[in-house]
Amino acid sequence: MRIIVVGSGYVGLVTGACFAESGVNVTCVDVDVEKIQNLKKGIIPIYEPGLEDIIRRNVEKNRLFFTTDIKEGLNGTEVIFIAVGTPPGEDGSADLKHVLAVAKEIGRVMTNHIVVVTKSTVPVGTAEKIRKSIQNELDKRKSNVQFDMASNPEFLKEGAAVEDFLKPERIVIGVDNEIAGAIMKRLYMPFVLNNHPILFMDIASAEITKYAANAMLATRISFINEIANLCEILGADINNVRKGIGSDSRIGSKFLYPGTGYGGSCFPKDVKAIINTAHDNGYELNVIKAVEIANEYQKNVIFRKMSGFFRSDFKNKVIGIWGLSFKPKTDDIREASSLVLIEKLLQVGAKIKTYDPAAMNEAKKQLGNKIEYASDPYEALTNADALALMTEWSEFHLPDFNKMADLMKHKVIFDGRNIYDPVEIKKQGFKYFGIGRK
Repeated sequence: MRIIVVGSGYVGLVTGACFAESGVNVTCVDVDVEKIQNLKKGIIPIYEPGLEDIIRRNVEKNRLFFTTDIKEGLNGTEVIFIAVGTPPGEDGSADLKHVLAVAKEIGRVMTNHIVVVTKSTVPVGTAEKIRKSIQNELDKRKSNVQFDMASNPEFLKEGAAVEDFLKPERIVIGVDNEIAGAIMKRLYMPFVLNNHPILFMDIASAEITKYAANAMLATRISFINEIANLCEILGADINNVRKGIGSDSRIGSKFLYPGTGYGGSCFPKDVKAIINTAHDNGYELNVIKAVEIANEYQKNVIFRKMSGFFRSDFKNKVIGIWGLSFKPKTDDIREASSLVLIEKLLQVGAKIKTYDPAAMNEAKKQLGNKIEYASDPYEALTNADALALMTEWSEFHLPDFNKMADLMKHKVIFDGRNIYDPVEIKKQGFKYFGIGRK
């Protein structure tokens, strides 16, 4: 089977590489010439565990190809995935210019029946816009080539995307006829041999499923963060509360970990987009609006704690920050709470030393020389007045507290992910500030 994946970003690369791993002949297309040249050399533009090995293996086996020209992989192709970016516009709505540009190109060059699949996260109605765009190009060519539309939203977690794709909990596919459904079922058959389901539905339902899923997860995060803040006020411990409510099978324990708010490329963008979609259709998603408001508040939680501790006097204060990415196992710093903290600290005159196992280069692109970049976690603590733990990377869980104490000017830890035991930390002589803890 032959497929094309247009867009070689996070979703497109994982999709293309994992389909190639199942034996499919895959051509990945991107307009970024430098990115394609690097991919051909084996240089991967993103940090994602396991992805580099899969790409290298399938390139060597002539199952995975990279090009800037969609025509190169067109002959005999049965499915084209559109996996380009849908950045938020000024009003929060998803910007579909890249998606529709791909649709036009497909209409200009297609020569046989294909299923055109939206893999990008797009609002309800996008498939119809793509259909019209393709058909307009076919009409200009006076071509009677047939095609079908499908929606196949991705549910990939950054840091575990390869595993999520190869062993999916569920595969959601929206189609409007049996032909497209049969082709998509055949393509995905290798991934459901472990009894995880393919959920076929109408296209509109598939399109909204992705937004609804991310909005639900974001809701859980904002909910537990608000309960954590209340716990601090009342003298309760959020860890105990979390266990108490998470043991209820109707609630469960996943996504009930308090912290500094959600970030990344999906949750912030998708929450805004679904709010905007509802508003455009005359309905207000009040619960999800509150989720967004709560998250913006939570992104400043560490700065508020620091301001209280230092009595708002940050002059000549050195703050060490561990973790820049919005979550572990990724170099993605988009909408990361660490950046919010850094900008706030810079505004009040603090000096910042940071360390992250994967996201340093991405941070340098955005922050430049406004902060210092350490070569290891301990270097970031030299003469530091405080440590802010912002990302729960594994290597931060069991540090050498004696070494930290020797390096730091003041022994203060602001634990934005609650990975340390407050009692043990205090035994080490540190002052400790967590999220929702005594």
